[in-house]
Amino acid sequence: MNNPGNGAGEHRPRLNVVRAALTVGTLTLVSRILGFVRDAMIAAVLGASVLADAFFVSFKLANLFRRLVAEGAFNASFVPLFARMLDRHGPEAARRFAQDVLAVLTAFVLLLVLGAELVMPWLVSILASGFSPDSQRFALAVELSRITFPYLAFVAVGALFGGILNALGRFGAAAAAPIILNIVLILALLLGHLHPKSPAHALAWGVAVAGVIQLIYIVIFARRLGYGLRLMRPRLTVGVKRLLYLALPGLVGVGVYQINLIIGTWFATHLPSGSVSYLFYADRLNQLPLGLIGVALGTVLLPTLARDLRAGRHAAAMEAQNRAIEVGMLLTLPAAVALVIIAGPITATLFERGAFDARAAQATAGALAGFSLGLPAYVLIKVLAPVFFAREDTRTPVIVAAVCLMGNILLVGLLIGPLAHVGIAIATATTNWVNALLLLVLLRRKGDFVSDARLRRRLPRMTLAAIGMGLFLYFFPFVALPGPAALRLILLCLGGGAIYLGLAQLLGGTDMRELKSQLAG
Repeated sequence: MNNPGNGAGEHRPRLNVVRAALTVGTLTLVSRILGFVRDAMIAAVLGASVLADAFFVSFKLANLFRRLVAEGAFNASFVPLFARMLDRHGPEAARRFAQDVLAVLTAFVLLLVLGAELVMPWLVSILASGFSPDSQRFALAVELSRITFPYLAFVAVGALFGGILNALGRFGAAAAAPIILNIVLILALLLGHLHPKSPAHALAWGVAVAGVIQLIYIVIFARRLGYGLRLMRPRLTVGVKRLLYLALPGLVGVGVYQINLIIGTWFATHLPSGSVSYLFYADRLNQLPLGLIGVALGTVLLPTLARDLRAGRHAAAMEAQNRAIEVGMLLTLPAAVALVIIAGPITATLFERGAFDARAAQATAGALAGFSLGLPAYVLIKVLAPVFFAREDTRTPVIVAAVCLMGNILLVGLLIGPLAHVGIAIATATTNWVNALLLLVLLRRKGDFVSDARLRRRLPRMTLAAIGMGLFLYFFPFVALPGPAALRLILLCLGGGAIYLGLAQLLGGTDMRELKSQLAG
């Protein structure tokens, strides 16, 4: 049994939030780039076909449970409790708590996977109700979902070890784990022609194998820090009960974005064939800035705020939130504007090849523009929500999430008729804004967040700089640039980025020397 090092958590140096977020964001960027390679290969091999729709439903089903059970509610509840145990009672008590959680979590996910395998046709019929039960698409979705769903068990247990590493301030290992999934799926696509049934089946098996490798990888890192946990008989200890009390309502609070996507998928299955794929590809592109900025900031903020608030360092917690919003908006505003204005060239360059034709690229571009309208809101949610979780309050985000879920269903119902799948994307973006604004209002009323003068001064200037960049992207003759489409897109993005940073510096939206100093630590 490995023993963690001695010393309570309060003796650890306070994190540089911006620098730590850069580490997570950089690794996430690598994962997203590999994800784009993967998705471009899937688009070329499967296109927007019946096989593609069936695989994406199976992949989305496994990922929904992963994000809710393994990474969403679980991490939001486990990390503050583990950090508190570490600070108050020391590493050995924290290790025992983690070991108790491991036993209960393992038993739960095994039962969940077993139950899901038995009722998979029912689960698929809920997620993809537009698939006729007698159709090939439905049968394929059920078959592939049964292959991919065990992935949940491996990544759920891996998320426990990742939460331990995050609470210890070691963010790199957990942030790098998704890279494994993308590498394995790329290999599965390269070897997919060898599968006796189809490349989609090879992809599904790749998902399951990747889960095993991810778990082994993260356990090795945790053991090196003295947190090699033994699997014991499940016991509902006081700590585990507290975790369950926080996590169960948090399933809705943390997962509202994912649940909105699932609602969108349900509606999309009632649209013409290919609609599920358009939304999937668009969401994958949208996930680049979400993961690079929003998830990175949220991952780093949660243990930082938990430690600051527990120690009574309210000014430090407020400063961390303000700087996180400032950096988040500095990066997200131009990303959102760019993804809306040049969605067409982006989707055509990345996906338009093989079985993925120009019509599919254009349809995906519309969904991408719709999703991207909500990018800044999603990043705000990732910065604001950790304050509630750090205070062990998962109920307030649940109330907000319930309002947003009802609003999303209503909006999709209103927009899907005139806008088809694009209406689903716009409804999701609008719901994100409602979610972010409600969280902001509630935090201000509680006195848990007050924007400082620097943020109030810089935010509108960043917005003006992003608008200026948007005008450049809109009027610049993209097709007149020399070279292949990929090179033209890179040049356009570099030019837009340079204009944005120049305007932001000129208008006072940022100070590059100050930002460089923060990143240097």
